[in-house]
Amino acid sequence: MHVEFSSSIREIDSADWDSVVRAAGAPVFYRHAYVSAYEQLPLTRVDAFAYFVVRHEGQSLAVMPAYLQTAANPLRRLHEVYPEAVGQPALLSHTWHCYDAHVPAVAEVLPRLLEAVVRTASMFGARWFGFMNVQRGNALSHALRAAGLPARHLTDRWTGGLTTYEHYLAGLGLRARANLRRNERRSGEAGVTVEVLPVDHASLDEITLLCVKTASRFENNGYHPGTTFARFVTALGDLAQVIEVRQHGRLVAAGVCLTDATRFHTWTCGVDYAVDGNYSPYGVLFAESVRLAIRLGKSTLEGGRDNAAFKRRHGLSPRHLDAVLHRV
Repeated sequence: MHVEFSSSIREIDSADWDSVVRAAGAPVFYRHAYVSAYEQLPLTRVDAFAYFVVRHEGQSLAVMPAYLQTAANPLRRLHEVYPEAVGQPALLSHTWHCYDAHVPAVAEVLPRLLEAVVRTASMFGARWFGFMNVQRGNALSHALRAAGLPARHLTDRWTGGLTTYEHYLAGLGLRARANLRRNERRSGEAGVTVEVLPVDHASLDEITLLCVKTASRFENNGYHPGTTFARFVTALGDLAQVIEVRQHGRLVAAGVCLTDATRFHTWTCGVDYAVDGNYSPYGVLFAESVRLAIRLGKSTLEGGRDNAAFKRRHGLSPRHLDAVLHRV
């Protein structure tokens, strides 16, 4: 078993990389196309890129991207739990735009891989290495703990199972179910239209402005960096779809959704609540996200982070996410 290092994803065959990602059941954030788009159009500052492939007798057993980041904190959470790492370079297993950390692998490789990551971190002059957004209790979480790496709670992400829309509604509380149905009726009366579009047909510049405006309400400035965000979404191609919610032609909500084999990711969104009529544009967007996930045959709805009260009320459950940082 040996670990190969590359400084660019373009040096690694996409079919070989993706075969491991698929076999491991890793999320869309590890697909070659997503990682390639992030290298070309990073959504946060990245000082250097690192890609690892673990092989044995010519067979690829594991892959992992990593990023040298000094300001790896667009939502502030990482430095809230690791204040000692503020302002110091860290080689991290992914960026904040991935909320479900994995080491896509088809064999036990973590000890060997961690050795390679530590060497690379030292080569880059990083003071830290580690992982963000590791789901507590999953295989990676247990393996990191077994390797002696302690975890600190970072945030939660929200997820739920799907079969049919009626089954989804039946699983909600009476009030939430009634609110969704009422919101659908009121939005229809208010002239709201909903359209699902491929990225090359979506109004990405308009959507970016709405996402930036929404993020700024929560002091998450910089999460959708200018024209880079629209170009990044375009580069994702068929990994992404866009939901546009309009009232009399004006964009009032939009979501950029990602898909992999079993999951539908409501990855990011923007909402304008200054609408005509007594309805919630976010409620319209969420309901259409559930319907679209079911139409696409996805069994898991990934609701992302934050907005806990709404997501719990609408049938999603928290997955505790930890950060695992270690000094080099």
